[in-house]
Amino acid sequence: MTGRQEPYYVDYDADFGLSGLTEAFTLSPAPKDTGAALGLVTAKLDAYDLECAVDGVGHLSADERSILGFDISHDEWGYADDLREDVRGLVESPLTDEAIRTVWRAAAGGAWDPAAHGMSARDWLRRVDGICVARPHRRIPGRRPAPSALWDHRPPAADEVRDDVVAEIRFCRERSAGSFPSPDTPGALEEVAARVPELGFRLFLRALKTHSVRIDKEWYDRLQALAERFGHSSALVDSGLDIVWPPLDPARRDTTWDFGLSGLAGKAHWDWRASREEIRSAADGDDVGQTPGSAAAVLLEDTLRLLGSALPDAALSALWGGASGVPGPVEGRDWLRLIADVCRERLREVAPAYRPVVAPARTELADVVLREVREVASTVMVRVISPHWRPVLAVDVTDALEHVVTRIDPDLGFRLFLRVLIELSVPLTQEQYDRYGAIGERIGYGAYHVSDVDHLTEAR
Repeated sequence: MTGRQEPYYVDYDADFGLSGLTEAFTLSPAPKDTGAALGLVTAKLDAYDLECAVDGVGHLSADERSILGFDISHDEWGYADDLREDVRGLVESPLTDEAIRTVWRAAAGGAWDPAAHGMSARDWLRRVDGICVARPHRRIPGRRPAPSALWDHRPPAADEVRDDVVAEIRFCRERSAGSFPSPDTPGALEEVAARVPELGFRLFLRALKTHSVRIDKEWYDRLQALAERFGHSSALVDSGLDIVWPPLDPARRDTTWDFGLSGLAGKAHWDWRASREEIRSAADGDDVGQTPGSAAAVLLEDTLRLLGSALPDAALSALWGGASGVPGPVEGRDWLRLIADVCRERLREVAPAYRPVVAPARTELADVVLREVREVASTVMVRVISPHWRPVLAVDVTDALEHVVTRIDPDLGFRLFLRVLIELSVPLTQEQYDRYGAIGERIGYGAYHVSDVDHLTEAR
């Protein structure tokens, strides 16, 4: 890409620019003439401007805008600017007109072929550019967007990613070239990617989606890794892609953060109502790259483990209160049954053939986790969690944790233990934190799971 180098995932949650425009063509009835096709371009820009109006923030100072998150985002630049940049990347390139036409038709699904209406591909893109030029400027005079302090990600140089994008297109040529309407499509996409890798990547994704090319998990992961390097939202890859997901497996640890019952406890806060809607939000929370329904399946397995245990209701309530800092709306097993019911509802929708089976616990970790729980328990026995709500004695929580670790599942016990540390604000030594990280690695936790307790480490 040339020109500005803003972090795209701050700007857009999904597709944008020329590839986003081709998506609009695939979702609309085929235009009957050039005027109708240009009308689709105008409608795309209008819809964006309506959704992301700039007028509401124009009166704010730079500091106020930064606080609200408007320091670099599309409120100033607008869809038309990015669309023009993509268009120029093709029009001003040495690509043949036929190559540009082939890529356009592959991405737009053949809904609009400029040649069928007496135009070359470049003439068509110049008409699109003319509509963008005529749009009112959205930039605020005298103000230049700067990188966000939170999302300071800049797209890589073309030379850093060109070969990787081209490699994915060639992989597709070898595996699924027959899915495209023309055998020339992969070669034309390669030519675009060789000149403008980022645009080539987006148009390639759009062609995969438009022609329903089936993508296995390994290929999908590579595409997501490329998108991340460009700074794109994961939705740019996910939305509309025909992914062949592996079967649901609650034992698979492929989420970045906390998950299951401990993850649900971590979402609780002081005004949390513990309603079906809040449980459903957690059950819907599949991570990027997870088989749909994974979050619900893991949460259901955790819940079924506790429902089938010998822990009395009072201990289950103390365990939840200690891990979340808030009481459940009902006691013990009734609360767990509500969670299980919501998870089954989600799974019926996304994986109706799935039948939950509680896998054997990884008991080899029990002694290691138990030592960590007991070390902390000896220092917090007289503590109380959430004293202004429904007091929960720390000793009751740690007793319940020991039961979970030794008789139910050390993995679940360790995850709940980490949550209890946060609720009790237990100071940790660097040595403790390192041990927790090692346990997390043995279990297979994601990169940032154990780091949830990083702030408790002394001298940090």
